[in-house]
Amino acid sequence: MTLSTFRSCFIVLATISCISLNVTAGEMPRLVSKDGRHELLVDGNPFFILGAQMNNSSDWPAFLPQVWAAIDDIHANTLEAPVYWQQVERHEGKFNFSDLDTLISQARKHNVRLVLLWFGSWKNGSMNYAPDWVKLDTACFPREWDAKDQPQTILSVFSKATLDADRRAFVALMQHLKETDGTRHTVIMVQVENETGTWGFTRDHSPAAESAFRGQVPPDLLQAMHKEPGTWDQVFGSDADETFSAYTIARFVDQVASAGKAVYNLPMYANASLRDPEDPNARPGATYQSGGPSYNMIDVWKVAAKSLDILCPDIYLHGASSYMKTLQLYDRPDNALFVPETTNFPAYSRFLFAVIGMGGIGFSPFGIDYTSYTNYPLGADRISKDALFPLSEEYQLLCPMDEEIARLSYEGKVKTAVEYADTSVHTATLNFGKWVATVSYGLPQFGYGDNPPGNPSHDGCALVAEIGPNEFLVTGIDSRVRFSLSAAESGQSMQFLRVEQGEYVKDKWKFLRHWNGDQTDWGLNFKHDPAVLHVKLETF
Repeated sequence: MTLSTFRSCFIVLATISCISLNVTAGEMPRLVSKDGRHELLVDGNPFFILGAQMNNSSDWPAFLPQVWAAIDDIHANTLEAPVYWQQVERHEGKFNFSDLDTLISQARKHNVRLVLLWFGSWKNGSMNYAPDWVKLDTACFPREWDAKDQPQTILSVFSKATLDADRRAFVALMQHLKETDGTRHTVIMVQVENETGTWGFTRDHSPAAESAFRGQVPPDLLQAMHKEPGTWDQVFGSDADETFSAYTIARFVDQVASAGKAVYNLPMYANASLRDPEDPNARPGATYQSGGPSYNMIDVWKVAAKSLDILCPDIYLHGASSYMKTLQLYDRPDNALFVPETTNFPAYSRFLFAVIGMGGIGFSPFGIDYTSYTNYPLGADRISKDALFPLSEEYQLLCPMDEEIARLSYEGKVKTAVEYADTSVHTATLNFGKWVATVSYGLPQFGYGDNPPGNPSHDGCALVAEIGPNEFLVTGIDSRVRFSLSAAESGQSMQFLRVEQGEYVKDKWKFLRHWNGDQTDWGLNFKHDPAVLHVKLETF
């Protein structure tokens, strides 16, 4: 038997160090959809991911204290943490998940859920997290070739041995999670690979890839794209290379994901290194990774990777327009909006409110730990408690009512507003049929002000949710919310019947005080003291 055949047929031998479990099994985490809206359920309850992703190399026991300090400071309910293939399978076929068990145990102590990121064959378009025995055996685990026939540090998807090895390791991971976390559901979702695709060229040019590229386009893709049969060049023309890359990579990821789901059926997703939707000169492999689930390849991935529940954007684009356009492109009836990775620049934390308003299921800035590493200029040049304050402020405000927000969002009853730096308009209008909520930025707490100037830091945001007839949940930061009647309600006037400030405690509303007089005469004003209101309106 050759070494290659031996590897392809190797039986998984997992070394398991179990975490003690004394909890009755609950409902598995799952995604549900209705009328084009989506909801994540954890233990049967609606759940919105107020997340944070640690730096790539922070998931080692010695560095976890610096991770948890940051997670606690920002009041996150979910930590995204990588699982490294090179860490769990240092020797072929021998698995050690003891470091993962440490992470899970500590997450439970901090009352935080986990999303695991499988750094297998891919991490940012390369194979850097593959084990040494994979990296050193290029005969068994061949590389992609660029357009000049030069091998790259990318594993080719046209190798059965590579697929088998990655799939075995992922199955071992999911089996371990089932055995150690199957009744606790500390881990609620799994990312399969990381930012797949290629930089510097558009597709694999290795001999096996060239043979496949000269062949016929698979029938499932032809049918989905309403195309006639032919080769990749014949069917897709100038987009042939990128489409071929996307389809073949997605098929690889799908086979890894489906094998893992067969063992333990957690929600799974793939993330994309983004194509800027407002860049007219965007070129695959040059300005963005070619072959990943970028917005222009979502339909291809939906055909080839049916085992994945979501395709997600990693957003590091500058400017509100590009950011919002990206959210819109990934918010689809067949795709839940989840931002699993985004810049940690303080000013961008407000886009959490945009994700909520669009019915998304989660938001997670990158690099949230105190290990001293930063990915500047993609993010902040320093991670500290002060630098994390804008995110912390938002999470502290929303975390106690996370379940309520997720439920109302799924029911289509939540609207939000976010302040933009690149506009001269500093108001937003949220329509609720009979009622209209106008959000303004930069006004004082006391007094009208005819022309809202905007906030100097452009950090304003507001959330308004309809919780009953003429009744709303209202909150925000650096914003003013005023209610009025819609034009269709002419001849009537608006009055506050009741404005309650309170808080959610174990998903139940706890009344604290009434707002009236100065607190309501000038609209409902929110600064940097977290306040949540239940507002009852009436006409006269």
